[in-house]
Amino acid sequence: MSFEKVKNYFESLSLGGRIKTFEDSSATVEMAARAIGCEIDQIAKTLSFLVSDLPVLIVAAGNVRIDNRKFKAFFHQKPKMIPGELVNEYTGYDSGGVCPFEVKPDVKIYLDVSLKNNEIIYPGAGSGNSIVELSAGELEKYTGYEQWVDVCK
Repeated sequence: MSFEKVKNYFESLSLGGRIKTFEDSSATVEMAARAIGCEIDQIAKTLSFLVSDLPVLIVAAGNVRIDNRKFKAFFHQKPKMIPGELVNEYTGYDSGGVCPFEVKPDVKIYLDVSLKNNEIIYPGAGSGNSIVELSAGELEKYTGYEQWVDVCK
């Protein structure tokens, strides 16, 4: 269902051809990079956190990790990931398929500056075996993001 929602969204923008699905899982950065045939820093991973008990998604390059100090400086609290069994409840997507498109209305999306290092990036498309090919500018345009942040190492 989640993949269909993302697919319909991109088809409504005449960008349905940018979505790729794979027979094997692309739920991890390494799996996605292997399936696509790209570098891991081109994978745009979507990490889900609770900030003041509200869901926040950080979209970052596949080769970086959250920097606890930077996260706390920006959000004024330590990073607290959404427990796996609650990810769908908060975001509308299952773990391994979380993406920054067509999320629940109270989810805030932030794009990490690590994504700006590549001309083309590949965020997930709502399932554990799908991606969409976008530029950083297109990611901005189609996510409804709050702002760019620098919260990764």
